[in-house]
Amino acid sequence: MKALRFGRHAAIAVIAAGALALTACGSDNATGTAPGGNQTSAGPKVTGTLTGIGASSTTAAMDAWKAGFASANPGATVQYSPDGSGAGRKAIIDGSAQFAGSDAYLKDEELEASKAKCGPEGAVNIPVYISPIAVAFNLPGITELKLDAATVAKIFRGQITTWNDPAIAALNDGVTLPDLKVTPVNRSDDSGTTTNFTDYLASAASEIWTDKAAGVWPASLQGENAKGTSGVVKTVTDTPGAVTYADDSAVGGKLGTASIKVGEEFVKISADAAAKAVEAGKPVEGRSANDGAIKLDRKTTASGAYPVVLVSYHVVCTTYDKQETVDLIKAFENYVVSEEGQETAADSAKSAPLSSTLAEKAKAAIESVKVKS
Repeated sequence: MKALRFGRHAAIAVIAAGALALTACGSDNATGTAPGGNQTSAGPKVTGTLTGIGASSTTAAMDAWKAGFASANPGATVQYSPDGSGAGRKAIIDGSAQFAGSDAYLKDEELEASKAKCGPEGAVNIPVYISPIAVAFNLPGITELKLDAATVAKIFRGQITTWNDPAIAALNDGVTLPDLKVTPVNRSDDSGTTTNFTDYLASAASEIWTDKAAGVWPASLQGENAKGTSGVVKTVTDTPGAVTYADDSAVGGKLGTASIKVGEEFVKISADAAAKAVEAGKPVEGRSANDGAIKLDRKTTASGAYPVVLVSYHVVCTTYDKQETVDLIKAFENYVVSEEGQETAADSAKSAPLSSTLAEKAKAAIESVKVKS
């Protein structure tokens, strides 16, 4: 099965060095019921409502996680509003949500700001979802292209204006490219997908992409825009010649996608290739032992790695006011990072399950969540 294949991926060595011993008990089946019928393997069954706001890229995975969690905990409900990663991080900081979904980990200043609502240790980033970002296009009759970082950067900066441009043609020998206008489409909201995409461009094509990585698209660049992952995908689907960047799960065969040049090879988009890119990452410096924020190597030359990738996090407080909230957070997040939860996401969203080492680090972070003293 796909999820089990990823479960055997090599551990991220540098993360393994900092991983804490898992203190929570339980089997891999996080929604299984104990013989007495009162407990799942992730802990006692819980009741109540948990509210989250954040990334739209994980919508398919979140829908699957909510359903699986509700099945194991009939008295519990998870509400999630996919308003974008920036909205999610703002919500956890101001206390309007109990967890955030974000395709970008908290910045240092956001981590500091989170201490007002989340206690002296602030919030913590828990990796829950690994997925490739597709460079997706609408070219009638063409489903695949080969692109390198420089060409992608020129397309989204408006320096390449037609699809039969010599730079694209040179990478796609034998493909009949149309004399069709290139229409770049970017996210209009503060987006973690944008952060990851511009981080790739700023790292791998710095001579062309001179803007810093950011969740908000550079205002100086012209082009179409739309809100959310579904918004940009719909705009490109409706516009011949349009191109965007979006979580691969949302593209779903509706659009053509690009293979990206890594070293001397072109790597086709896949969950497996995304996982290989994450394995080349390192922990973000200056964070607590429980924080799972990963600095990705966008210039990796590892064979088979697809560097246009995002790691999506659930950002949770390290302390909450009520035990009920702590119990809900722990139960839901333990299900999400369990083998079953990750397999459910992989089946629904084509994501790459967490490596066993990364999952253990995530569980240690979840176990550290407590009631405010």
